[in-house]
Amino acid sequence: MLRIHFTADDLARTRVAGTVGAAAETYYSLEMLGRRSCPVPFRRWRAEVAGRLVQDTAQDTAPLTALLPARGPGLDLLALAGDSPDPEHAVDGLLRAPRARVRREVEAVAFDPAHTAWARSLAEGDGGARRQLAAAFAACHRAAVGPYWSACRSRLDAVRAQYARTFLDEGVEGLLASLCPPLVRWLPPVLEVRHPRAVEVHLGGRGLVLAPTVFSWRELSLLYDPYDDEAVPRLTVPAVTGPETGSALWPGRGPADGAGLGALLGRTRAAALHLVAEGCGTTELARRLGVTPAAASQHAKALRGAGLITTSRRGGSVLHVTTPLGRELLRGTCP
Repeated sequence: MLRIHFTADDLARTRVAGTVGAAAETYYSLEMLGRRSCPVPFRRWRAEVAGRLVQDTAQDTAPLTALLPARGPGLDLLALAGDSPDPEHAVDGLLRAPRARVRREVEAVAFDPAHTAWARSLAEGDGGARRQLAAAFAACHRAAVGPYWSACRSRLDAVRAQYARTFLDEGVEGLLASLCPPLVRWLPPVLEVRHPRAVEVHLGGRGLVLAPTVFSWRELSLLYDPYDDEAVPRLTVPAVTGPETGSALWPGRGPADGAGLGALLGRTRAAALHLVAEGCGTTELARRLGVTPAAASQHAKALRGAGLITTSRRGGSVLHVTTPLGRELLRGTCP
């Protein structure tokens, strides 16, 4: 049992994230693919993705799939790449992660003996190994997560909105009590989470971030850095709760995927909306559209003016993501 101890300050500082990030979701998707028995809500997705990974991108994705543990906890890509929904930003995070953090994460995982040598070179700071890992993450995201990211973000938004309503009606304790029964019990001031080992965690006034995740099933994980007393722990909470919520994430191509959306927005702008659904910056958008950065910026401006995307600045770059309206349009469900 995992027991998370709250103080009054922790309750006041508990919040809900929009996503655990593209990097962590991608790693969780690989763990889902590796399960002996795939949960019903993910079977359609697994059938589409498994062959794609094996046949088309096995060599490209191998450096990341090699880091799936033979047993025990896996790699914490959230700690290494951050929580951005943009895979391009996640790649930057992986390349810039402090060497000591990479070493701690890699050395904590029980790898298949066949991959021990490669993992050791990564842990020891080999630049080539780090670039291979970043490229493998990008390839895995394109194959397993990217094609479905728009629908996944819609589901995550819906879960977050439900959490917000519960918080407004019942407060933070009511929200904690509503999380994933019977996997979770709120016994003030302790949140008990089903876990294979007995673990006691004292938040110590830092609070807790609840992070809905798509590629998890009836399992919650507490992500925190034991070497950083100020880092706020994150509790991942499954956003897929049954076959009905899962089936909505992997639909066949709807009417908005084809000529209809292109006729409405223009072919290039429709393609831009699809790319922004994965979360991307202007430079990446320009590269993938095959246009200049200035033209990509103009397309983003038009989509933003129509309420289909939002843009936020992170340091010297920007991140474009679709709004709920944009995601509904992509799914072909707008009236």
